[in-house]
Amino acid sequence: MAASPKPDTIAPAVRRRQLRRAVLAGTIGTAIEWYDFFLYSTVTGLVFARLFFPHADPLVGTLEAFGVYAVGFLARPIGAAIFGHYGDRLGRKAALIATLLLMGCATFLVALVPGYDRIGIWGAIILTALRFIQGIGVGGEWGGSVLLSMEWAETNQHRGFIASWPQFGVPAGLFLANLAVLAFSALSGDQFLTWGWRIPFLLSILLVALGLYIRIGILETPVFRRLVETRRIERAPVVEVFRRHPREIVLTALCRMAEQAPFYLFTAFVFAYGTEILGLKRDFLLLAVLAAAGLSFFSIPFFGHLSDRVGRKRVYMLGAALTGIFGFGYFVLLDTRIPALVAMAIVVSMIPHDMMYGPQAALIAESFTGRLRYSGASLGYQFSSLIAGGPAPLIASALMSRYHSAAPISIFIAVCAVISLGATAMLKDYTNKEIGED
Repeated sequence: MAASPKPDTIAPAVRRRQLRRAVLAGTIGTAIEWYDFFLYSTVTGLVFARLFFPHADPLVGTLEAFGVYAVGFLARPIGAAIFGHYGDRLGRKAALIATLLLMGCATFLVALVPGYDRIGIWGAIILTALRFIQGIGVGGEWGGSVLLSMEWAETNQHRGFIASWPQFGVPAGLFLANLAVLAFSALSGDQFLTWGWRIPFLLSILLVALGLYIRIGILETPVFRRLVETRRIERAPVVEVFRRHPREIVLTALCRMAEQAPFYLFTAFVFAYGTEILGLKRDFLLLAVLAAAGLSFFSIPFFGHLSDRVGRKRVYMLGAALTGIFGFGYFVLLDTRIPALVAMAIVVSMIPHDMMYGPQAALIAESFTGRLRYSGASLGYQFSSLIAGGPAPLIASALMSRYHSAAPISIFIAVCAVISLGATAMLKDYTNKEIGED
């Protein structure tokens, strides 16, 4: 195998070609991993409460199912630490290949887990273990996919736009997951609870093969290779990033509260709330979330680009403020049970979310130095999954069970927005500025 060219000797045409490949690899690979993760999220609200907790009250069963669901978020900071360590020591590419394999195998095996009627509580235990493995995989995915794209950028002026493309993988994965469930829901009909839900999990193995093919063919980023050549690789990057950047880790985790918690209410809890509380049709909700994900295909890169023009923090904080306000209107529209208004609430919910999610990758990654960037960005990003994303559907289910009203859930969203506004205000804004490798 020919040696990779030195970072400083890469021709502009080669660099542009590698940038395109890196963006493609990051985006498609991330879409596949999030397909796996969102597939579990979607099916949790539709199937798992009935299949693995059949003797519980519907609301209690939903609470138990989302408890298993939250385990994946508990594992995500662990995955961030593991793959952040190897991503900063061995390279972005190697870590990303490992995360894809781990995630794909766990998702495939979910399809094979027997229900409560076959093996009792062991089904839920196995499901919990696989969800934990999923969480470790996706915990290491985000940081690597963002850096793979951002560190091939030729200038500082387009980092927000370039780093937003791996973020694009999230709505793509959400779209594919909901499309797969919708298709096999229609195909299996009344048998969806028996076998139809399992097929999308089985098909994930084909997507993993595609992702591996794409990722194996890319080069390591110039930033990491320069660090190797100058012998600036950190022996214990996770320890070092906690020593040098504790403030940035905390602030990047908290700045995601307004994006992370509402997103999983708008895309996962909505299925349980819509079907169990409002009596809406499963396929109608799936179509509405599909439309919302379709809108994000355009809005995420747009807001990433906009952040390059007017500043990362300005766009991000506007999105956080709008999310806090929209949380009240969201449930008012859902509670009307009028299909057009329900669909509007679900689709529009993605706009303030994407105002944060588009610039978010660059905002977080720019906060950490190059030799600690995989570890720092991954930990900051995934700690928010632990304190916001994972507990959000669980908190919403508990609030609904206690108060029998969505108003407390809207207040919860508003509190998350206030926290994000404060944390983002304290972060440094590196829009279009040099970011260090030391």
